[in-house]
This record gives sequence, C-alpha cells and structure tokens, in this order.
Amino acid sequence: MTIKIKLLFIFFATLYCFSILLPPYPGHWLLKMLPVALLIFSVRGWASDKTQKLFLAGLVFSVLGDFFLGYDSHHWFIFGLGAFFIAHIAYIAALMPITKINGGKTYAILAYLAGGGLVLNLLLPGLGELLVPVIAYMSILLVMAITALLSTKSNAWMMIGGLSFVISDAMIGLNKFYLSIPQAQFFIMISYYFAQYALLQGFAHSRQRQDQTGGLVAE
Repeated sequence: MTIKIKLLFIFFATLYCFSILLPPYPGHWLLKMLPVALLIFSVRGWASDKTQKLFLAGLVFSVLGDFFLGYDSHHWFIFGLGAFFIAHIAYIAALMPITKINGGKTYAILAYLAGGGLVLNLLLPGLGELLVPVIAYMSILLVMAITALLSTKSNAWMMIGGLSFVISDAMIGLNKFYLSIPQAQFFIMISYYFAQYALLQGFAHSRQRQDQTGGLVAE
C-alpha cells in the first residue's frame, strides 16, 4: 500500500467517523464505503493466487456490507450481516492453514469464547427473529478472530485486526439489541476501519515474509 493510499484512507475514515456526529446527510453511505474501497484499490493487483483472491473477496464483501448497513440499516440489516458473514468466511479461508494451539494463545481463545458468550447472553432477550442469524454471525466472527491468532501467517497486525473487528461488532450488537451506547457509531466505525486496515497490513507483512522465504511474491 502506497503512502498516498494510506493517507487517503486515514483522511476519509476520519472524515466519516466525525461526520457521524452531525445530523444525517444525503449520500453518507457513499462516504462510509470509501475507506475500505480504497483498501481494495490498493491491492487490486492481488490476484496471482487463490489466497490473495480470497482476501480481496473479503474486502469486497465488506464494502457491500457497508452499503447495506449505511444505506438502510433498519430494513437491510440482515443483508449487511450476510455480506460480512461471507467476508469473514473469505478471510478465514485466506488465513489458512492454522498452527497448533499452545501457550498464551490458549488463554486468548478462552477469552474470545468467554467474551462472546457474555455478549450473546446480554443480546438474547432482544434478538427475536434475528436470533439464528446473529448467533451464526457471532460464531463466524469469533472463528475469524481465532484464525487470525492461530494462522501460520499470523503476526501482530493480524491479531490486532481480528480483535478490533470483534470489538466493533460487539458494540454494534450491544447498541442495537441491549443498551444504547452514547456516540456508538463513532466508536464502532473507528474500530471497524482500524480492523480492516490492520488485517490488510498483517496479510501484506505475511506476503513479504513468505516472499523472503520463497513463498508469495510481494508487490
């Protein structure tokens, strides 16, 4: 990713996050989509193997989810959930294979599972007909975060990205189905954009490392 793209990403992500604090305005969903769309543009050449295509697909479905949730989050929430569900499946596939669980990672996985269980317990009374879709989404989200932790490609960026995604989506669920959080969308979007950026940085670092050892060719 070039410095220019990084600066544009930071600018538009920051602009959208602060624009959330203003009254609703026309076309806000376009600005919401733009930061991750820039990440796609920055890796548009990542199509030389299946792993790269899968990670790119994750970004594409994330932008689609941003559209659904940004354009009409009330009526299209389930479609946004579905788009991000597919995005996480793509990320999981791109991060394969995984290593054996050992050391501190065991505690991290237990923390993910305990945190997920706690959040789900809080959300259950308010889920109604969305019970199954939300449980399915929470499950695949946790699998993605744990895969980022255990992947043979794993690094600090990747692990932080997975954690940030979990934090962002936990805030979405709590704010929507349990308790209104002051300025929730501001904090949700900051952690979401950072999660996407960190996952991309982690994947890029992994590609560079593999290139140095005879794996994928870094661009």
